[in-house]
Amino acid sequence: MGTNTQQVLKNFLVDSEDTGRHIVKSIRTGREYYVEPIGDGRMADWGSYNPSTGNIEHKKGAGKCAGSVREIESIVTKENGFDEVHFVDSGSPYEQINKLDEKYPDLIKQ
Repeated sequence: MGTNTQQVLKNFLVDSEDTGRHIVKSIRTGREYYVEPIGDGRMADWGSYNPSTGNIEHKKGAGKCAGSVREIESIVTKENGFDEVHFVDSGSPYEQINKLDEKYPDLIKQ
């Protein structure tokens, strides 16, 4: 594992509230899957309904954390040491993770 790869993995979860990056570890195989939501880099348009104005208003701190990164900001790349990079066009990445994990044997033989 190269120095750049070690640095990327070390800092993967830094600012995860803003980037949405997280790691899923399979309890069956022990493999780790690095998840990085790709979006437009801004908060979704939602908030609380204010009956006095009739508008949707954001709460304090809204817009602080986007929960995704723009594709150009992605660090899950082959150049950063990720051998297999998979994209999920829509929906949850966990179904794809389960399919990938099924290819590997159980960590503990029963």
